[in-house]
Amino acid sequence: MSDYQRVTAHVDDVESLREEGRRKMDWALQHMPICASLREEFAAERPFEGQTIGMAMHVEAKTAILVETLAIGGAEVAVTGCNPLSTHDDVSVALDDVENVTSYAVRGVDDEEYYGAIESVIDHEPTITVDDGADMVFRIHQEHPELIDSIIGGAEETTTGVHRLRAMDEDGELNYPMFAVNDTPMKRLFDNVHGTGESALSAIAMTTNLSWAGKTVVVAGYGYCGKGVASKAAGQDANVVVCEVEPRKALEAHMEGYDVLPMAEAATEGDVFITTTGNRNVITKPHFEEMQDGVLLANAGHFDVEINLDHLDELAVDRYEAREGVESFRMADGRRLNVLAEGRLVNLAAPVGLGHPVEVMDQSFGIQAVCVREMVENSEAYEAGVHEVPDQLDKEVAEVKLAAEDVEFDSLSDAQREYLSSWQHGT
Repeated sequence: MSDYQRVTAHVDDVESLREEGRRKMDWALQHMPICASLREEFAAERPFEGQTIGMAMHVEAKTAILVETLAIGGAEVAVTGCNPLSTHDDVSVALDDVENVTSYAVRGVDDEEYYGAIESVIDHEPTITVDDGADMVFRIHQEHPELIDSIIGGAEETTTGVHRLRAMDEDGELNYPMFAVNDTPMKRLFDNVHGTGESALSAIAMTTNLSWAGKTVVVAGYGYCGKGVASKAAGQDANVVVCEVEPRKALEAHMEGYDVLPMAEAATEGDVFITTTGNRNVITKPHFEEMQDGVLLANAGHFDVEINLDHLDELAVDRYEAREGVESFRMADGRRLNVLAEGRLVNLAAPVGLGHPVEVMDQSFGIQAVCVREMVENSEAYEAGVHEVPDQLDKEVAEVKLAAEDVEFDSLSDAQREYLSSWQHGT
C-alpha cells in the first residue's frame, strides 16, 4: 500500500483552490460539446456502474471534464498526473471534490512522489486503466501482476505511450487489451497536429515574450506533432527547418517546402529548437557546441529525454533562471543556451502551459470516453494486446462534433455504397 495521500494533503487554502479549479472546469465544459453530449448519455445509462477506473493523465481543466464524465457514468475514478509539471493544483483539488473521484495529482513532485501517487491510484484496484504515456500500465505489470486478471482493459492517449505498449505487446508482455487512442484519425489529425502545434508555440511565446517572425525554428521529427509545429511556426512567419531520420517523412517535409537538414547542420542555424520525436538524445553535446548565443530549447514530446540536459550541464560554466520557466546555461565562450520548462512537455510544463485548445481536447477525450464504454460493453471481444479504436467509434465522435458545429455533410447512396463494396464493376 502506498502512503502517498490525495491532493488536499499537499496544498494550502483548499477551498480557494477548489473554487478556482471548478471555475476552469466549467469554462472548459462550455466548449466541449462532445463530452457534454456523452455526459447526458452516461448519466442516463450509467454504463460504468461497478467499474473502478485508474487514470494517469495531465490533470488540467480539459482532462478534468473527462474524469468527471466517467464518474457521472457510474465509475469510481482515481487519478494522478502523468508528468511532474503538468498538473494544475486547483483543478486537481476541484476534481477531488467530485463525487466518486479521488485525485492524487500534485504539481512539481519529484520521482519518488510521482510514482508514489501512481501507486496510490493502483491501490484502488482499477478494473480499467486510462493512461497518457503508459506509466500506470507498466507499473501494474511490473509491480502488481496479481491485479491483471481483474482488469478488463484500458486506453492509451499519446504517441509515446502507444509506442511503448506496442513494444511490450511484441515481446508478449502486455497482458490485457489496450486501445491505441493516439492512432485514431480523430486524435492524430486534430490533437496531434493542431493541438500540439498551437499549444507548444503559444506556451513558448508566452514564456519568453519573443516573436516568431523571422526566426529559424528547427523542428525535430515530422510525425503528426512535428507537422503541426512546423505548420504553425511557418504560419507565424518563421523559417522552418525539419530534422528527420525516416526518409519518407524527410521527403514529405521537403515536398511541403521546408528545409530538411541533419541536426548537426541545423544546430548552427536555429534560433529555436523544438523536439517532437518521442525518442531520447535528439539534441546532445555536439549540437550544443555549435549553437548560437541565445537559442531557445523546448520539448513537445511526452518525456524529458529528447534534449540531453546532462550534456548541457557538463558544458556549462554557469546556469541560472533567466525568467520564470527559462533556465540559461552559460558556456565557457559566453554563449547562453536557454532551456524551457526543464526540457519537459512545454505546452503543459511551462509557467503558462495551458495544454491543447479546449475544442481539440474535447475530440480526444470523447474518443477516450467511448473507448472505455466499448471496453466495458464488449471486453470479451478483445484479447490482451494493443487494439485499434473501432472506426465506428471514431466516426461517432466526429458526427457529434459536426452536429454541435451545425455542419451538414453528405452520405453515400445505396448505389454508391454497393459500388464501393463490389469488385465486379468495370469501366
